[in-house]
Amino acid sequence: MADYLGLIDHDTDGRRADVTPLFSDAGAFRALVVDLLSLARPTLFTVVAGIDALGFVIGAAVAGEAGTGFVAIRKGGKLPVAVDSVSFDDYDGVSKSLELRRDAFHPGDRVLIVDEWIETGAQVLGAAALVVGQGARVAAIATIHCDQQGLEALAGKYLVLTLERE
Repeated sequence: MADYLGLIDHDTDGRRADVTPLFSDAGAFRALVVDLLSLARPTLFTVVAGIDALGFVIGAAVAGEAGTGFVAIRKGGKLPVAVDSVSFDDYDGVSKSLELRRDAFHPGDRVLIVDEWIETGAQVLGAAALVVGQGARVAAIATIHCDQQGLEALAGKYLVLTLERE
């Protein structure tokens, strides 16, 4: 385990940990971005998509380091333009949705989807459906942490690159 993963606050309410202390340490955040990028091998992807909200932080940094564009996959109801949308039940069984501008991707785009924490895999599967629905291809999914349930949901469908497993 990379030393910087020790900055993640696991003493939280609920199932999720708080990764923001890692983000506030410049050296740790830089190491996180470099490590995710080395796992993703930049030749695999042509654009990075980050899932609202903390996937934006990591995804934009990875895209900047890789020299690619960045696309935001938003929570439902946030975009003021025509969108493609998908609904899913989150890790608590609550129905949620993600949306994406209709012209976000082009056929032939190879997309690295980034989110900070994957529990059940439902949210990232929704994001992948949006990507594929626009004719692009999911090159891989990159995350700090992926629960076993998420790994099982994604197994055989997508390459999952994670720095920490349950």
